[in-house]
Amino acid sequence: MKTLFPSYAHPAPELELDTDTWIVRDRPGDRRTLHQALGLIDLDWGSRSLADVLADVDTWRADGVEGLFLDRAPAGSGGVGPVALTVRLAARRGLHRVVLNPGVPTHPLYRDLGVRICTFDGDWEAYQSWDGDGTRPGDGHLVHGVPTAMLTAARRLMGRRGAGFGLATDVSPFLSAAAASSAGRGAHAAD
Repeated sequence: MKTLFPSYAHPAPELELDTDTWIVRDRPGDRRTLHQALGLIDLDWGSRSLADVLADVDTWRADGVEGLFLDRAPAGSGGVGPVALTVRLAARRGLHRVVLNPGVPTHPLYRDLGVRICTFDGDWEAYQSWDGDGTRPGDGHLVHGVPTAMLTAARRLMGRRGAGFGLATDVSPFLSAAAASSAGRGAHAAD
């Protein structure tokens, strides 16, 4: 399973460099890792203007990332057109690796875009009771707030549910980056 670190979770310093680890960066600038980087673009559930989204695509292309992480993506049929246009224009700019993160299963039309889709993005409690309806093997699962003692169980559950990429972490996206770094906590990858 590929490991994807969302922008709120950072790999532990001892994590070795490999092509199966993707790091989502929230801002262009100096890289702190040699892992493959995806630039974060917040689609705000489809409410951002296409011009603003494409300006972000160009910023990330100039930064040299390997692809894009389209966060808070729409999941319904009404959002397919703008997302498809964003994916096509990103590919024209050389950004072929795209991860779509609606955090829930999407309308089937999104499957035709040829991108990876993250169909779960939530906390450990919700993941345990999640039925996975509407997902496919290989989809991504991002599970945060996992108690440290349950990280192995979370990774196993992700595997049983067919996750092709993702992360189980004790970190929460609701903690500020400063609080997380001052606590000295690293994320634990789902392998």
